[in-house]
Amino acid sequence: MRVLIILTFVIEALAFRHAEQQVLSGGGSSPKRYSIQTPPLDTDWTYEVGTNPWPQHPRPKLVRPEWQNLNGLWTYANAKDHKALKHPPFNKTLSHEVLVPFCLESGLSGIQADKALYSWYRTTFTVPKNWTGDRVLLNFQAVDYEATVFVNGQNVSFHRGGFTAFTVDVTKHLNNHHNELIVFVFDPTDSDGYVIPVGKQALDPSHIRYRACSGIWQTVWIESVPKNYIEELSINGDAGGQLNLTVVASNGKNDSRVDIAGSDRTVATYGGFAGSPISFNVQSPKTWSTDVPDLYDVTVSMDEDTIRTYTGFRTVSRAVVHGVQRISLNGEVIFPFGTLDQGYWPDGLYTPPTYDAMVFDIITLKRLGYNMLRKHVKVESPLYYAAADELGILIMQDIPSLATQRWPDKKQHKEFVRQLEEIVTQFRSYTSIFSWVIYNEGWGQVEPDHAEYALTRLVRTLDPTRLINSVSGWFDHGAGDFSDNHHYTNPQCGTPWHESNTAAFDPSRIGFQGEFGGTGHNVSGKHLWKVQKAVDTVNETYELWETLDQWNFRGHFLLSELLEQVQLYSCAGAVWTETTDVEGEINGMMTYDRRLLRPDVRKWRGDIQALYDASAYRSKGSKQAVPQDVHFEL
Repeated sequence: MRVLIILTFVIEALAFRHAEQQVLSGGGSSPKRYSIQTPPLDTDWTYEVGTNPWPQHPRPKLVRPEWQNLNGLWTYANAKDHKALKHPPFNKTLSHEVLVPFCLESGLSGIQADKALYSWYRTTFTVPKNWTGDRVLLNFQAVDYEATVFVNGQNVSFHRGGFTAFTVDVTKHLNNHHNELIVFVFDPTDSDGYVIPVGKQALDPSHIRYRACSGIWQTVWIESVPKNYIEELSINGDAGGQLNLTVVASNGKNDSRVDIAGSDRTVATYGGFAGSPISFNVQSPKTWSTDVPDLYDVTVSMDEDTIRTYTGFRTVSRAVVHGVQRISLNGEVIFPFGTLDQGYWPDGLYTPPTYDAMVFDIITLKRLGYNMLRKHVKVESPLYYAAADELGILIMQDIPSLATQRWPDKKQHKEFVRQLEEIVTQFRSYTSIFSWVIYNEGWGQVEPDHAEYALTRLVRTLDPTRLINSVSGWFDHGAGDFSDNHHYTNPQCGTPWHESNTAAFDPSRIGFQGEFGGTGHNVSGKHLWKVQKAVDTVNETYELWETLDQWNFRGHFLLSELLEQVQLYSCAGAVWTETTDVEGEINGMMTYDRRLLRPDVRKWRGDIQALYDASAYRSKGSKQAVPQDVHFEL
């Protein structure tokens, strides 16, 4: 049986390479029909995706009623290099059907490519007749990494950056009937000579570096808008009831009247003008928290454009409470405790197979007692942050790191900063995000110039409503709100002792354990990422336990050490590694396929609640450092 499986794989690979050679031959040949390519590991949602994936409106913070989803079956072809751009495949049949929006390297895309550096996509669409007279916007939620867009033979846009959305006004390029949409994608990932924001992606994956994600990996759609429309919107509410909005008009003028009203149960209305900050008070709003994640629908109208949005009322701050730097939500001290969340899926890689699959991770973390997650060097779709808002979980959001360990050159750093600015601007309206992380463990950090100081000021200007973790892990020079430590074999959270590359704890900032734990557990082959190189790196896990009882007891011991640091020192929050296994890493709360949950839920919840109780007790200012009612069962 093993020989048959290997032989089948080789034959399919040869057929794919042959198809690549024939890809732009033109003529009337039909593309290879779509089918899911068996991934190295599947999930319970893999074969529920169908050919109309992700039908939800992809931008919950700016919703219009007239829109059309372009997800589904497109056609795909490999390209050799940048020279292919001189000869776009207009009106030509491409070799393979591909399912958008899934990474070309994923099984769900139908391609499961290897090193898809240069790629063509093609589809056609029809604009609804009732949109006549309006403008039509073409939206891409995320394409990794560079996208050149053609509509009906015209080059209409170029975008660089694998984690941010972009929009093109294609009105003047449209036909009355079928319209041809072609996208050329270049994604070097970590190829020689390229240092770009990639997070954990690698062309040659190994242990903590995972399979790359190239191409269109979030929703594509069109929408109908009036001549002058709302181009950008930022919205945030604070715990005191102040609602802050800024509306950017497409005509670039500041004289457009903007009206704001609550939807369904109206609690306030207000008027202002585009281009200027709009602030007003809502009387006695219900504040957003992880226990009660209340949200408010909002309708914004400008000239002939009306959009739906929402917000939560909450205030995140830092304060000294009885001599310890603490994190506060709505004036109450909280202890953010969550997992390092990579956001990878074995069948879709960067893209979860379905919405239900996506929220399953968040629901599971809440079930275990976590109130937070650290989204690690990856940015999710807006639907993810909206789900976090609705379900009530805090997010510490990393900026995706450059494909280098240290010291990028000036050009590379400038591009990192540009994309950082786009990410913060596009996601600063989501209530659940409470902190930004600029650098992780020195990856791409410009240390000689201490660039994190300037970047911290930039992020603070773009978003003054959140905390900033300037340097998570090490090479810390004192910027930002956190004194962040990474240490896996035992936590060192706000303590006088530190090891490895960490700077000494700085009591003037929040004592935070940015990563710890990472304890591994061997599982049977059915739960493993069935790639030999990944299996071979399993032993690189910090600790590896054979049974779940051993794994749970070790986790209990590490959490007891963290508890003492909350009780006795300045520990104000922590991150356990990690939510799920990923490829060669087997240290998750769940296996990579999400089929095995490792923690003993009752004991794990009790250990986490003890952390919250200890933090709350000390924040009340009792002279007794260790509450008597906080203990562990052994």
